[in-house]
Amino acid sequence: MVTISLVMIVKNEEANLSRCLESIYSHVDEIIVVDTGSSDCTMDIAKRFGAKVFEFEWINDFSAARNYAIEQSTSDWNIVLDADEYVSSNINNLKQFIAEYNNKQVIGKLVINSKTVLNDEQKNTRSSVSRVLPRGVYFTGKIHEQVDSIFPRIGIGIEILHDGYLYSNKSDRNLPLLLLELEENKNDGYILYQIAKQYSLKNEHGTALEFYCKSFENVNTSDNYLPLLIVDLLYCVISSKEYELGLDIISQTHELLEHITDFHFVCAIFYMELVFSDINKYINYFHKIENEYLRCLEIGELSNVDSVVGTGSFLALYNLGTFYEASNQIEKAKKCYIDASEYGYQKASERLKKLTIH
Repeated sequence: MVTISLVMIVKNEEANLSRCLESIYSHVDEIIVVDTGSSDCTMDIAKRFGAKVFEFEWINDFSAARNYAIEQSTSDWNIVLDADEYVSSNINNLKQFIAEYNNKQVIGKLVINSKTVLNDEQKNTRSSVSRVLPRGVYFTGKIHEQVDSIFPRIGIGIEILHDGYLYSNKSDRNLPLLLLELEENKNDGYILYQIAKQYSLKNEHGTALEFYCKSFENVNTSDNYLPLLIVDLLYCVISSKEYELGLDIISQTHELLEHITDFHFVCAIFYMELVFSDINKYINYFHKIENEYLRCLEIGELSNVDSVVGTGSFLALYNLGTFYEASNQIEKAKKCYIDASEYGYQKASERLKKLTIH
């Protein structure tokens, strides 16, 4: 029989660990929990679920800890989760996947739905992450560790919810590790990108922009993180009000990212900020606001992995409605708000109600 282990590294996760283990423990053959220095009841909770618990001295290296955990597994496959994640749907696909691909060199990908805050509003960001590994596959990288394998990746369809970004700011932990890693790989575009993200989280937009630009200089068009980099770079450009830089970035990447909803969404926001920064100078870009939101809707959500949920539907509709409202195209605005409301987007319903009253 083909077997699979849940493999985790944890520290002070008593608030989250039960929820995570409850969502998956009956679907795996073994649970490996490696603790890196908890001072709460994390290890006791793990043991209640029948986990094999190990201790690992933290050495500022996530891959080292994860690889140690994998080494404790006795199964044919390993699924890797964090304590602030839990399975929300399609967990039965796990056993089907390992049975179908046993003795084949592939990596399984999960869909992670992360709750985040963007522009003072909670958003859900979907990303496809390699987390189901055959025996012998390990991680590399001190932080934001990556699966160290050339095996092809296959989506399993399992949905994971992650809310760790809502309740903790990990920049003070992550940034020093990333800067250490950069010393060893000074032109690594991915590390530069992750450093830029940490500075953005700290609202140090000037420094973040420097690292985003350095990452952009070192990224390849084939790199999977390119769309994420460009989108985050443009949001940073908006925060920094570096509009001419933004125009240059969009000019270089618009064709390449033609099918990415988040890209068109941030472009629309950028053009709005650009025009109102100097109407006389930039009025010729005004029509692009509508065009970019319409492109979002044309693309739609698709399976829209690696994007903010709604940029191909209700968020684009709502923002397009505000554009029409500001342009005194009230009937078009109402139609957008109605359509966005049908997705259950409360802000659109509230805006529609105000328009109807007036």
